[in-house]
Amino acid sequence: MGRPLSSVRAQTTLGATAVVAGALIVAGLAVVLLLRSSLGDQADLKAEVTARDIASQIAAGARYGGLDLPDGEDHPVQVVAEDGRILAASEDLEAIEGTGSPGVRPAPAPPAGDDDDDDDDDDDPERGEVADRDPGFSTGGATVDGQTAEYRFAAVDVTTPRDETVTVYAGADLAAARDAVGTATRAMLAGFPLVLAVVAGVTWRVTRRALRPVEAVRAELAEITAAGDLGRRVPVPRSRDEIARLAATTNETLARLQESTAQQRGFVADASHELRSPIASLRTQLEVAAAHPALLDVDGLIEDTVRLQHLAADLLLLARLDAGDRAPRQTVALAGLLRDEVEHRAAGDRVPARLSIEAEPQVTGVPRQLSRLVGNLLDNAGRHADEVVRLSLAEEAGAAVIRVADDGPGVPAPDRERIFERFVRLDDARSRDEGGSGLGLAIARDLAMAHGGDLTVGEAPEGGALFELRLPVT
Repeated sequence: MGRPLSSVRAQTTLGATAVVAGALIVAGLAVVLLLRSSLGDQADLKAEVTARDIASQIAAGARYGGLDLPDGEDHPVQVVAEDGRILAASEDLEAIEGTGSPGVRPAPAPPAGDDDDDDDDDDDPERGEVADRDPGFSTGGATVDGQTAEYRFAAVDVTTPRDETVTVYAGADLAAARDAVGTATRAMLAGFPLVLAVVAGVTWRVTRRALRPVEAVRAELAEITAAGDLGRRVPVPRSRDEIARLAATTNETLARLQESTAQQRGFVADASHELRSPIASLRTQLEVAAAHPALLDVDGLIEDTVRLQHLAADLLLLARLDAGDRAPRQTVALAGLLRDEVEHRAAGDRVPARLSIEAEPQVTGVPRQLSRLVGNLLDNAGRHADEVVRLSLAEEAGAAVIRVADDGPGVPAPDRERIFERFVRLDDARSRDEGGSGLGLAIARDLAMAHGGDLTVGEAPEGGALFELRLPVT
């Protein structure tokens, strides 16, 4: 059992919680920023509406002392002349910052000679009109009736019917906006841990439920390993997800392992049986020779020794093929290989092979293994042929095709796959003299597959067996 944080459940829970936490932080910041921006825009709009309302009264000719000013605590207002004089202000306004005019009370008009006509601005609105351009905004503080707060000020220019341009400053309280942002921030900060706890709990439970089939598979595999019973299978969930496919693949692997183990045990048993016969024969003959030297059968001893040597070599080759042993490969010209094989066997074969070369393909492989493959097929054909053994080479559909045919009894259709199993000999070929060890065709099939090809058997035109070897050409 590993550490808690090293489990898949813990890692999944931590990962999901971290992702949700990051998403909540980003979303929370976005919400706060959008809320602050929206409330700020609302404050600007309120300040502008108030300023334009006062400016409209001035443009209509209302006297400064008779302006209908709103409550100063919500919307402090200040009307400032071009020379900085305070012309009007909210009743309870005691101090103000952010309007450019530190005073709060109306100031007396300067002497008539102090007016400077050169200060006229071409951008000022026409007489009796309010400026239609966007107002200027600023943030500042104001003290109204002893209460100091932060405001958003809008500045709107207006020209009176007497051709006097003044600026109206109207503020909108930012306390409500800031309180709303603070409330939303606190609510999110309070809700974040709860949301993360829910996400972590749900993820932990869902992950446990999702991994329950995996634990069942693991537990069953552990029991199979402990018991050594390859006939058992792991449970496959009803769901059609990755875990179900994993369980199905595991069962397929167990089935193949069981089959392989059974084949291996059968192979060992058959090999032991095949080795026992020549060894027992050798021992018997040696014991007889020890007791009666005159009865020593040297030819029989040599024959049994050679048979035992060939069987050992076959078993060693099969063991190497099963272990995945791959000898260095090279390009092999099959036509030359077949000619050499037929020429080499001509003197010793009971029925010499008739060679037919229709093409000269080249393959990639191990020459001695390919020679062994062809030799095993010729040995089998010669053992069962009456008068004819035919060996041909052709190239079809990108493959080199070697065919070995005989005019013997042939192979019954039900046995055409079984004869490639190890130590399998048909009923008419079980004698030591004719049947061999039953490994020749098995070795031929394994060598063909090791070279990327295939070996099959069918019926020859002469009525006997037709073995067809296909190898990919280079």
